[in-house]
Amino acid sequence: MRTFVPLRVVRRRAAIWPALAAALIVAACESRSAPTAPSAASAEPAAVRRIVVLGDSLAVSPSTDLSFPSELQARIARQGLRWTVTNAGVSGDTTAGGLRRVESLLASDAGVLVLALGANDGLHGIGVSTIEKNLSTIIDLAQRRNVRVLLCGMETPPTHGWDYTVAFHYVFPRLAQQYAVPLVPFLLTGVALTPDMNGPDGIHPNAAGAQRIADTIWPYLERLVQDVQRVGVPK
Repeated sequence: MRTFVPLRVVRRRAAIWPALAAALIVAACESRSAPTAPSAASAEPAAVRRIVVLGDSLAVSPSTDLSFPSELQARIARQGLRWTVTNAGVSGDTTAGGLRRVESLLASDAGVLVLALGANDGLHGIGVSTIEKNLSTIIDLAQRRNVRVLLCGMETPPTHGWDYTVAFHYVFPRLAQQYAVPLVPFLLTGVALTPDMNGPDGIHPNAAGAQRIADTIWPYLERLVQDVQRVGVPK
């Protein structure tokens, strides 16, 4: 048996439906746009990763506070990236010294190694094969710990002959290709032999020189950090 619905009730319901439909639409939109309560996992901020700069006096000149690693840290802070720079530069260090120190620097929170050694080896005339072996071992150790490497190219004057200088130059691009790591072609681009960029000895960068080195490194480091954040480190 059909139930009779008074006309006034039908009209009342007809008036209610548009308002109810609008309320449902608004509720649906709000449910899509309003943020959900964060879970315990999502509420935790991403862990801070470390960038380790393994270098020599070029990494601590003119002082630790004004060095190029400090300049890199300032750029990271300005971009709000959750990375911190560890300046592991030691004056007078060689690739052999870096090899002795590197394992203790590659803790679990290390994500990137900026390898900036070799200048002192070249000045002392260390055998090119020895330099290459030391750098190779450092890169291999880092990659085995899932730490990405940014290799900084060096040059050396012809104090030990042009053949040595040329052989020294090719160590860095060869290693970059062998290990598939990004290469800064020359760490001291725009700084070497430029008086305004160096201290009184004409060799070590002043504050302006340190900023110029950071300018040179930053495009490579920024891409590497972004890549680590996007896809992680190789397993």
